[in-house]
Amino acid sequence: FQLYGYCYQDSNDIPDTLTTITELGSPLEMIQLLQTSWEDRFRICLSLVRLLHYLAHSPLGSVTLLDFRPRQFVIVDGELKVTDLDDASIEESSCTSNSDCFMEFPARNFTLPCSVEGRCQSMNEKRNLYNAYRFFFTYLLPHSAPSSLRPLLDKIVNATGNRNKHGNANGCLALELSPSPSANSEFTQKCVKSANAKYRRVPEAFIPDENYRCWPSYHHKGCLLSVFDINEAIEICDSYSQCKAFVLTNQTTWTGRQLVFFKMASNHIMPDPDKITYVKVTD
Repeated sequence: FQLYGYCYQDSNDIPDTLTTITELGSPLEMIQLLQTSWEDRFRICLSLVRLLHYLAHSPLGSVTLLDFRPRQFVIVDGELKVTDLDDASIEESSCTSNSDCFMEFPARNFTLPCSVEGRCQSMNEKRNLYNAYRFFFTYLLPHSAPSSLRPLLDKIVNATGNRNKHGNANGCLALELSPSPSANSEFTQKCVKSANAKYRRVPEAFIPDENYRCWPSYHHKGCLLSVFDINEAIEICDSYSQCKAFVLTNQTTWTGRQLVFFKMASNHIMPDPDKITYVKVTD
């Protein structure tokens, strides 16, 4: 989270009370997140990966969040941030044998190696990583993901929940998840099939009405989706029986994908210098 200020003061006879001022975020509601676009959920997971990496390599050492649950996080400008650090710890568990490094979770248990220094190796990091897997990655990443990305996402999700992965798992995950606008073809482009219909290009034009709803959509009263290129827009329109046209906007998502309105008719086309409309050609 972003810390704007803090002060020490005595409060109710409790010495050294710390008051902090932090940025405002929206409470994290998992049901609402599952109703958003996959691209937005991908962004949240990516921000969580960056947080995991920082916790594993903080100036204080490896930090674990003992209460690692969705209610401890907020959404700020589309990214996930932790707000409650009361249960953060930098203590790595001491041990005399591997059996002392037993980690118990509701669905799976782990035993980590005991180092020669008498500390459980990477226990803080592994606890954070597995909690991220069971509370976030397993729900947000695979659900409604582009078909071309599902093998990679399955590999990532399985790696975060695999007890045999004793290396720097979150570093590997960050590398595999990191997207950039120039890498759209690899990370965010869907498999494009050959078009079933022909489309007529109408430059500087917009269809103000003729909306229909689709899921997921960036607009609650219409069908507004992100596409990699014109071919993907055509594929999407072909996949909806009610789609008869689509309008390219000059807006993009955080990864550089273009936002497109899909329409169920093209009876009323209006001039608009900032948009381009494609109308399905009927024989």
